[in-house]
Amino acid sequence: MITPAEIKQKAERNYIAYLQSTIAGNSFFPLVIVGNKKPDENAVRFENELTELINHSYEKKGYGYSINYVTVKTKLHGVQDLPASIVFQTEIDYLKFIGKEKDTTKFKKNFDRISTMFPELKDWIHKYPYKLIDNDWDSLLKVCSYFKDTPIPNLYIRELPIKVHTKFIEQNKGIIKELLDILIADYVNLDEKHFESRFHLKYDEPIIRFRILDRLLSMQLFSGLDDLSIPIGQFKNLNISIKKVYVVENKITMLSFPTMEDSIVIWGKGYAVDEIKDVKWLKEVNIFYWGDLDAHGFQILSEFRFHYKQVQSFLMDRKTFDTFFEGGIGSKTFVEKDLCLTPLENEMYQYLKTNSFQLEQEKIPFEYMLQMIPQ
Repeated sequence: MITPAEIKQKAERNYIAYLQSTIAGNSFFPLVIVGNKKPDENAVRFENELTELINHSYEKKGYGYSINYVTVKTKLHGVQDLPASIVFQTEIDYLKFIGKEKDTTKFKKNFDRISTMFPELKDWIHKYPYKLIDNDWDSLLKVCSYFKDTPIPNLYIRELPIKVHTKFIEQNKGIIKELLDILIADYVNLDEKHFESRFHLKYDEPIIRFRILDRLLSMQLFSGLDDLSIPIGQFKNLNISIKKVYVVENKITMLSFPTMEDSIVIWGKGYAVDEIKDVKWLKEVNIFYWGDLDAHGFQILSEFRFHYKQVQSFLMDRKTFDTFFEGGIGSKTFVEKDLCLTPLENEMYQYLKTNSFQLEQEKIPFEYMLQMIPQ
């Protein structure tokens, strides 16, 4: 026989649907739950279960569920009136039974406020009604109102003139992103996953370190400075006349790279390649990439080439590997997708991946590097 605990569990499963019906203005009651479970074969347990069911019902408590019975003839208990269905006749009966009265009052209050201020959020509310209960909507609405009026703030989060706790936006980026994607859709940088970049906010940008390999160029533009570290935003806006860009993973390799005309070398440091993925002026120059001779190095090369089709690798070939490999083992990789590699690069990648071999950049002699740098 169905128990009060099972009834509550099933009733709670309907709560989201109930909230959605409230949004749509649809009738939700009476709510019927099937209750025709097979009765216990033991007569004493059968009577106890039926008594418990009745004691938690509207009949005894004045709220909650009503029981619809059906008369059946059973083999073990003879003719009995057994529960056929459980019914919540009204909203009050339902909410009081599952203990959601306060949550529902909060939901309705927030729904009225949000739908009045931002009717375009109605579909979002229908999809995520529980979020109207679990969040600080006084603060969220202040944030939404500000961005609605100022969709391109160009300020740091802490500078925004919004009367909310200083860390509120930083701690609630997930739901704010969902809301702003709808409210200021025409201004959102959809390609950006980073919150600040997506919504035109300043932030502590990644630093790109690079060297000007052309001495004349460094004198003309930077008073002879050739080792520079600047925020990615400034790097994107550089206006320098160069033809070649080298990207290397090892810092000492970057520092010891030889002088060359019309060239710079960037310290890739494993993840900087992702940070420079959308620099427009890089699309106009020749790019040469040298990563570690391991599976991860080729995955970085592939990602880099995905953004810049002209990228060429160097010192990542079988000859270099066979000449200087000393038995190094790297971490396993489980990447299965096709990579943006040439046939020879892919052959080398599969070999390294299968065996987890690794030849780090610093293991290759400086003199050999000088001979093999593409000009």
